[in-house]
Amino acid sequence: MASRIDVSIEHRGPPAEASSAQRDPNTCPSCGSHYREDELERALRVCPQCGHHFPLRARQRVAQLVDHGTFVEQEESLRSADPLGFFDVRPYTERIAEAEVSTGLGDAIVIGAAKIERRDCQLAVMDFAFMGGSMGSVVGEKLARACERAAERRLPLVCVTASGGARMQEGILSLMQMPKTVCAVDLLRESRCAFFCVMTHPTTAGVLASFASLGDVIVAEPGALLSFTGPRVVQQTTREKLPDDFGLSESNLRLGHLDAILTRGELRPFLGRLLALFEHGA
Repeated sequence: MASRIDVSIEHRGPPAEASSAQRDPNTCPSCGSHYREDELERALRVCPQCGHHFPLRARQRVAQLVDHGTFVEQEESLRSADPLGFFDVRPYTERIAEAEVSTGLGDAIVIGAAKIERRDCQLAVMDFAFMGGSMGSVVGEKLARACERAAERRLPLVCVTASGGARMQEGILSLMQMPKTVCAVDLLRESRCAFFCVMTHPTTAGVLASFASLGDVIVAEPGALLSFTGPRVVQQTTREKLPDDFGLSESNLRLGHLDAILTRGELRPFLGRLLALFEHGA
């Protein structure tokens, strides 16, 4: 089973001269350029010098994508239980509480109704800051409910993924979310509603192997790691030299796993056009 952060950011470590970027979230890890917070916000948290895409929190992503004031969050009260009484160095309940406090979220996904470019849709956005975006019972349940609501309203579902995989603290229950979310997407298909997936860095393991790969249209941000496991693990297992872009958006596009790679500035108008094309289950 994948751990919650087993493949995060290992493919693009910053150069030695940019090591200060590890301490300063407003310094680009690719080129070392430093920005004020307001400068980064105006640039959609993309480095104007080299195009590096800084991580986005779920609510930041929602604010960038949806028409102002149209997002109505749903299922906010859902919280993870601790069915296994899991304890490693610390209790699972303590880790959950810490993640809630640090992120302000109930779990690693936010769902709700929204408008993008004046088109209605159902929206689901994952947050890697919440325990590595790991998929436990709540993430699976909220994604399933987002699919159900989209089917009921005859609307497309837009999903933005960012995950290190299944949540190991929930054991087999976390792995069961893979078939559960696949069935939920199948329900959406039976209702003739479209499913659009936007993969961001990183989208890996159980999330990639389940609903994230089932979009009618699948796009990704530049340089994102989209792989079942990270290149270091694959290289150690196969004992073979891997391409420099192994598992990145660019290699996935070349191999036909993606429909497009889009920068953040291009994403919202692109989704608006998709929603217009697939309106009313067309």
